[in-house]
Amino acid sequence: MPDLPDIADVAAASRQLGLAMDAPELHGALCGWLAGGGAADDTWLARALADDQLPAPAAGSALDQLRQCAVAQLEDRSFSFDLLLPAADRPLDERAEALFSWCQGFLGAFGLAAGASPPLSEEGQEALQDLARLAQASAESSDDEEDEDALAELEEFVRVAVLLLHGDCVLGPRHRRSLN
Repeated sequence: MPDLPDIADVAAASRQLGLAMDAPELHGALCGWLAGGGAADDTWLARALADDQLPAPAAGSALDQLRQCAVAQLEDRSFSFDLLLPAADRPLDERAEALFSWCQGFLGAFGLAAGASPPLSEEGQEALQDLARLAQASAESSDDEEDEDALAELEEFVRVAVLLLHGDCVLGPRHRRSLN
């Protein structure tokens, strides 16, 4: 299983392309694109960001590694999916903002890939609504242990929600096709 590239490398690649998004939001967009059924090929960047002028990430680059890792993690049956977020030693409010940014990226690209009425289960619909609420949230400055625990729970919720949505939009239809 390929590892997620370093967040600083993804941020540098994003800046180099002139993208107006940070590394977590870009990873969220990639995962939203994939979870919504978008193509897992090297056109993901232009398609997930709805900008045909964006070049395909170079083979072996941080953005190509990001794609390869996201595809492998979403397809992995051992639920090894991870979010590209700042390290645990970063301030709590910075990590919370990154999670909310990740959700913003996810929602935009998920909508592009899945369309107006994706084949969501009731749980998938609820998960999507919860992700939308997180995307609208903003962090407050805090170093409280309870807030630390709450952020860890939110990260785990997002992880599971993404896997659920990927299951509804990609794995479920794929499985139904293989049965027919």
